Amino acid sequence: MSVAAISLLVILLLFGLFFIGLEIGFAMALAGFIGFAAIINIDAAFSLVAKDIFSVFSSYGFTVIPMFVLMGQVGASGGVARSLYDSAYKFLGHIPGGLAIGTVVAATMFKAICGSSPATAATFATIAVPEMDRYGYDRRLSCGTVATVGTLGILIPPSVVLIIYGILTETSIGKLFLAGIIPGLMIAFSFAATVIGWNIINPSLGPRGDRSTWDQRFASLPPVLLVGLIFIVVVGGLMYGFFTPTEAGSIGTTAVLLLTFAKKDMNLKKFIKAIKETLRIACMVLVLIAGATILGHFFAVTRTPFLVAQWMEGLQLDRNIIMLIIVAVYLIGGSFIEDLAFLILATPIFLPVVIKMGYDPIWFGVIVCVITMIGIILPPVAINAFVVSGVTKEPVGTIYKGVYPYLVGMVICLLILLLFPEISLWAPNTFMK
Repeated sequence: MSVAAISLLVILLLFGLFFIGLEIGFAMALAGFIGFAAIINIDAAFSLVAKDIFSVFSSYGFTVIPMFVLMGQVGASGGVARSLYDSAYKFLGHIPGGLAIGTVVAATMFKAICGSSPATAATFATIAVPEMDRYGYDRRLSCGTVATVGTLGILIPPSVVLIIYGILTETSIGKLFLAGIIPGLMIAFSFAATVIGWNIINPSLGPRGDRSTWDQRFASLPPVLLVGLIFIVVVGGLMYGFFTPTEAGSIGTTAVLLLTFAKKDMNLKKFIKAIKETLRIACMVLVLIAGATILGHFFAVTRTPFLVAQWMEGLQLDRNIIMLIIVAVYLIGGSFIEDLAFLILATPIFLPVVIKMGYDPIWFGVIVCVITMIGIILPPVAINAFVVSGVTKEPVGTIYKGVYPYLVGMVICLLILLLFPEISLWAPNTFMK
């Protein structure tokens, strides 16, 4: 049997394993093992699996993942998000749709310490939705907003997705963090614009809240300033080489932990919960990476990335059209497979194509993250919608209706970033030459 035929059968097997419900990391490892055994021999395949799993779980470089996940979980468990929401509410709650806009602003600030999208969605579903219910907000607006703003952590540093992309592609995590800031703020602005436009069309969706005094507003600012300081220390120290990504995560986690203890919002029970959730997420990600590493070695033996690049080059299409095809593949694949898993699976295949076309891998990392943001709220595998539904007990269909308006702005932002790469590259090219 030819190598091409084996590659095709392994890919079909992989998707078959996905659809029967096998965990995605294990599915990639099993498909890679079978394919490698068919190409080389079974002894080499067993050796490959042992070496790849050991190398992933013993790698110091991967310790950056649990560090930044813990930073976000401590912030989520320790009441930091509530303080940020309270401040945003005091400044914006009195305007139509102001509580929803305040949720966007608070989530954007919270992303400075939390890179987990589901954690953000769950946290603000607990904090913001009851407050919006109290003022008579339509559940489509409140639940849709909370599900959508959770995606900002995929792009705004310290993003776990950017960290994983940087590890997979051997790209500077500091540059990726800088590259994500402007696009992340741009998408956050599109969320706020969507809330305003939606409330102009239907004012009953988001009634006004109470107006706060300026004394109350200024009194709510200290936690915001402290979160901003932590962000500057973590990203700035990483950017200027004062510490490694893992050390940055450790420093950030310690700072957030001290902040929560100082506010008396952290106790042993909450801390243990944060540790447990961190272990769950970190182990899930490491299993995904281990499975993708095994499958990646199979692809390397079959020269699949090279063949894909060669085939796309043979299409003789404009490189922008080819990029749109790649975007479509990510969106379609992420609609049926968990988006982070598909990113880990597809990026090693498409990155050589992107580089060969002359694109910057830093820019491509931002594009992949924006696609992942869209995918994580796009049915049928819309994780954030299910998280918010689980917290609020609202039917998923209602949350989907609240998400759709935001997708318009996200798609527009994606197209702008595709057409103008300098938006993503300005910060890393300016501050990390």
